[in-house]
Amino acid sequence: MDWSIQEVARLAGTTSRTLRHYGEVGLVEPSRIGSNGYRYYDEHALARLQRVLMLRDLGLGIPAIAQVLEGHQDNAQALSVHLLWLQQEKDRIDRQIASVETTIRKMEEGEQLMAEDMFKGFDHTRYKDEVEERWGKQAYADSDAWWRALSAGQKADWMQLQHRLAVDWVAAARAGEHPDGEAAQALAKRHADWLAGIPGTPPVSREYLTGLAETYVADERFAANYGGVQGATLVRDAMRAYAEREL
Repeated sequence: MDWSIQEVARLAGTTSRTLRHYGEVGLVEPSRIGSNGYRYYDEHALARLQRVLMLRDLGLGIPAIAQVLEGHQDNAQALSVHLLWLQQEKDRIDRQIASVETTIRKMEEGEQLMAEDMFKGFDHTRYKDEVEERWGKQAYADSDAWWRALSAGQKADWMQLQHRLAVDWVAAARAGEHPDGEAAQALAKRHADWLAGIPGTPPVSREYLTGLAETYVADERFAANYGGVQGATLVRDAMRAYAEREL
């Protein structure tokens, strides 16, 4: 079964012109072109389009989206990671909704507004206390200042690096890669290099890597980034092996 370009544009909330452009740049090509010149898309093309639209909503441009798609051809595998991100975003939006609903209710009923209830879910500072407790106030201040100073494009680039690393860890776990193996150790090095590029984080030492890796399994928020406990366990064990070998 396939769908015409007009049907796909309507269902996806986009335009035929956009779909033709995606085809021209190699993001989403039609599965066939009819004798009348119309473009048609099968279910595999639609799954790829779904990925493109989600990556676009994350703020990535066409070149960045193309890189992500090129590195991960398995639509189901990549979409499973996208789903985790969407679930996390849903949680953030749900907290925003609950916060606003509480504010409206209290205003209508004449109750006292509580500042700590009014801004839940609105920005990344919700981890402020946790970061300061673990690594100190200066670490949070440096990281926060760095993030706020980034442009929208730079933030998107950083998110892309994080996203690709997470997808590769999930793929490695599903492929049954051994923590000491070449593939997992290459990922562990990428992970360590990524951490080293974040201002405010401690120096990448053996203690830091192994301690952080343990939280990936212990904390479900971190484990979700790697497909759950199975993926997080591979990350932990591979980072331990890397730290013992290289640091």
